[in-house]
Amino acid sequence: MNLGEKLRLARQEAGMSQRQLCGDRITRNMLSQLENGTASPSVATLRYLAERLGKPVSFFLDETGAVSPNLEVMEDARRAFDGGRFAEAAARLRDFREPDPLLCREWELLRLLTALALAEKALKENRQAYARELLEEAERLEARAAYALPELKARRILLQAGLHGAQPEELAAQLPDLDGALLLQARAALAGGDSERCARLLDAARNREDPDWNMLRGRAYLRRRAYSDAARCFHAAETAYPRETATALERCYRELGDYRLAYQYACRSRELPDGEGRL
Repeated sequence: MNLGEKLRLARQEAGMSQRQLCGDRITRNMLSQLENGTASPSVATLRYLAERLGKPVSFFLDETGAVSPNLEVMEDARRAFDGGRFAEAAARLRDFREPDPLLCREWELLRLLTALALAEKALKENRQAYARELLEEAERLEARAAYALPELKARRILLQAGLHGAQPEELAAQLPDLDGALLLQARAALAGGDSERCARLLDAARNREDPDWNMLRGRAYLRRRAYSDAARCFHAAETAYPRETATALERCYRELGDYRLAYQYACRSRELPDGEGRL
């Protein structure tokens, strides 16, 4: 019997309706989800329901796999982490008991986030040895944590760059692809009228075959009136952005004095239907 079934049975034994059991603490919809097994209660909610039903919390936790015995540990750790008390969160996370298929993934992720937060704080306080130890732990956790996103790896590597004796070349080679962030910042810079910053950001990107990169770089070149360079980029993006590049290439060749090509792209621009580009 799982937790939801036990909850429903205990409510029926107590002769209570869902509305009566909910009181003003939880909604009937939430209670229905708990009884149907489509949601899991927090420790505080479980304690509330157990008290209302005259049952010990252990009555609901006995069923293997129905509810994690680490709920209280994780709730305390979350609360400490959210409050910026990272050392307290790390200490509470050490009380976690494995195996726990229900909460193990969140536990690993919270350990990783806590290690990174503590390392950042240690670096600001110039506690290099402690920061190094924490970042080594974070790297080990990355290898096992199911939710170790590339952004977290990038944060760890950037923090490692602040350690004494760090090798920037080696660390830079480990960084995940940051092109998406660079393109977004470049778009924002161009929209704000800063074509120089847009160009610098794009020049830091690794993949210069991407049509989005070429469209943005072409537009930045246009702002600088570098028409030959702009035309080269727009040609590289023609397949992905046929109408947009045709219009841009018409302007480039007109400015370059190549009126034959300018006319050719002007005709192509009129022939193509309006389309929504990805930028």
